[in-house]
Amino acid sequence: MSTVWPTKLAFKRSAKALEIAFEDGEAFAIPFELLRVESPSAEVQGHHASQKQLIRGKENVLVTQAEPVGRYAVRLIFDDGHSSGIFSWDYLYELGENADVMMAEYRARLTR
Repeated sequence: MSTVWPTKLAFKRSAKALEIAFEDGEAFAIPFELLRVESPSAEVQGHHASQKQLIRGKENVLVTQAEPVGRYAVRLIFDDGHSSGIFSWDYLYELGENADVMMAEYRARLTR
């Protein structure tokens, strides 16, 4: 995927979601919980697909801060102290497009 630039980022605490819109007209509401459990950090993803961690208990996690990383990404800081995930615009687009499926898969993994 080539980078599609965001035109809006709004962190909605009451909805516990990042509202993001892109220049191609797509707009998504990505749950904070999904952002936290799918953080692109090595702490969550590991260094290989087999090392990915199942993160539990993040239903009420909030994003407390967002810091730009160059022109390509944003670093999100969560109220549980997690701050090492750098979310590229492409990754946020992917999360937005697939949020419902990814949340369902995540919830299914929690019950195993």
